[in-house]
Amino acid sequence: MELFERFETQLKAAPKTIVFTEGPDARILSAASRLLAGGVLKVILLGNPEAVNKAAAEGGFDITGAQIIDPVNYEGFDEMVAKMVELRKGKMTEEQCRAALSKGNYFGTMLVKMGKADCLLGGATYSTADTVRPALQLIKCKPGVKSVSSCFILVRGEEKLAMGDCAINIDPTEDDIVEITVQTAATAQIFGIDPRVALLSYSSKGSGKGDSVDKMRNATARVQADHPELKVDGELQFDAAVAPEVGQLKAPGSPVAGYANTFIFPDINAGNIGYKIAQRLGGFEAYGPILQGLNAPINDLSRGCNAEEVYKMALITAAMI
Repeated sequence: MELFERFETQLKAAPKTIVFTEGPDARILSAASRLLAGGVLKVILLGNPEAVNKAAAEGGFDITGAQIIDPVNYEGFDEMVAKMVELRKGKMTEEQCRAALSKGNYFGTMLVKMGKADCLLGGATYSTADTVRPALQLIKCKPGVKSVSSCFILVRGEEKLAMGDCAINIDPTEDDIVEITVQTAATAQIFGIDPRVALLSYSSKGSGKGDSVDKMRNATARVQADHPELKVDGELQFDAAVAPEVGQLKAPGSPVAGYANTFIFPDINAGNIGYKIAQRLGGFEAYGPILQGLNAPINDLSRGCNAEEVYKMALITAAMI
């Protein structure tokens, strides 16, 4: 069964509630109408109900069954403000919380925090920072996780790859790389990938020198020690990670070298460039950034996304619950 068909079947069995922060956006409305028609997810759209319904009518989108909430006219707004003041513990005043919650990104995140929605998808018009910031402040990281990271899932026919971190951590520390590796392997498994994880570098097994080489080598050793159940190797150059004749020459007997399907980059430059090369020159479809390490599934859209990408990212987000 194709990946997204599998997600649809899985979600229809027990539909979750997703909140979209940008209700009047035509791409969001198209995806919402499709989710509702298929009985895949329950939908909350944020925005002025008149504006949302007008945009839906103009686009020919049937959003019957969606709950439309205008943050500024929400019945439980005062309760939500009080809860946010408590969560921010002196970092934001009541007035600041009230102003923040009048915007869809903060309001939607609080709906998830308060259990009114299971997951959130935003970013069709908000920046990544404006989607991630409320999540970090209100949803926070899973127990034992210190930082949020991201990965992209790349699909080409039956072939699936995972790549992290391509969107969040600019220059991750060794500690960050350890967490990114473990989180990305877990995300890969959600997508039916049996992760064989390569920590990438311009060096393979000491062939090159430098701080970033040490970082990837040390992180590999720590993940191998703490997670013996994972197939992880590094530091590896990309050809040693994917080409068996190179990988087995440079790392004989490695279960990963030459056969990797999950890639951890040393910094955001390499990660962002790497996944886009795979997408644009390799013919892979790229889904993400998928946020990892949060207490609830919250994901970010590219502002250049189309309705099909919104639909698929909604499935991905709900499948992570």
